[in-house]
Amino acid sequence: MQEMKDVIARVISQQGTCSAGHKVGDEFVVGQNTPEGMCSWAFCALFPFATVLQSGCSFPWETEEGKTTVACPDPENPVVFELKRI
Repeated sequence: MQEMKDVIARVISQQGTCSAGHKVGDEFVVGQNTPEGMCSWAFCALFPFATVLQSGCSFPWETEEGKTTVACPDPENPVVFELKRI
């Protein structure tokens, strides 16, 4: 069985007021457990993408292997995360 890799979720953009208090530069390690302090809505949005990266795969539309960008679902106060396999 293949070992799952960790993924760093780093906030690269935040507009409006994030109800969870996330700000540019915040980082979370997505491993075998839900990252402490991460908004559950944001985690639900990025979880499928993190799982792809954790399994060693990449996205065909990205220019850099092992990396992608995902936004939280709040359209009024979007937080954008860069996910990168480590």
